[in-house]
Amino acid sequence: MLIILKMSLIIITICFIMMFMASILSKKSFMDREKSSPFECGFDPKSAARLPFSIQFFLIAVIFLIFDVEITLLIPLIMTLKITNMYMYMYISFFFFFILLAGLYHEWNQGALNWML
Repeated sequence: MLIILKMSLIIITICFIMMFMASILSKKSFMDREKSSPFECGFDPKSAARLPFSIQFFLIAVIFLIFDVEITLLIPLIMTLKITNMYMYMYISFFFFFILLAGLYHEWNQGALNWML
């Protein structure tokens, strides 16, 4: 057990030294005007950085995130189909789908799915 601990400490130390040396060797020695600017994609940093942003893009991203998380919650429900009680499985899946549809109805009722306001 002590040999495994020593070997893992040696491997961790070697990896740390290699990563440290790689970071030192990979640094550029000259400063480029484009790379030192806050926008590397060619925008002029002297103009206004705060451009107007449409709230619809944000709402669509939040809705996508919510339903994407719900899809990841569906995967264990499918995986446990063979090992669970069928009545309990049906109750849980109907309850989950009811919550999913109620959330979709709420978003639709609030107007978050309408692109034009």
